[in-house]
Amino acid sequence: MATYFEDVYAIVRLIPRGKVTTFGAIANALGLGSARMVGWALNQASGASGYVPAHRVVNRKGRLSGQLHFDPQYTMAQRLTDEGVPVIDDAVVDFEKYFWDPVQLSDH
Repeated sequence: MATYFEDVYAIVRLIPRGKVTTFGAIANALGLGSARMVGWALNQASGASGYVPAHRVVNRKGRLSGQLHFDPQYTMAQRLTDEGVPVIDDAVVDFEKYFWDPVQLSDH
């Protein structure tokens, strides 16, 4: 049985390149926990097996609240920009346009 952290990582791995989601949207998709629990899980992502594109997770306003956890040589903003997500002043520009809702996964 997967742990909560593994469930968070599984959803984060599904975020399409060039899209972002929020801590709260992930918590909502899982149906348990909170945005803070998702944030805590992502703080521990370096110990996860496989790549977890945590740079694609922003706060509910589209701000890069997790940016301090990224290498200053390749920042969260730079990673998003490289994927085609515009960032100005540590916030996603046109956040709604780039938002991906993981609840869509259960709508199949």
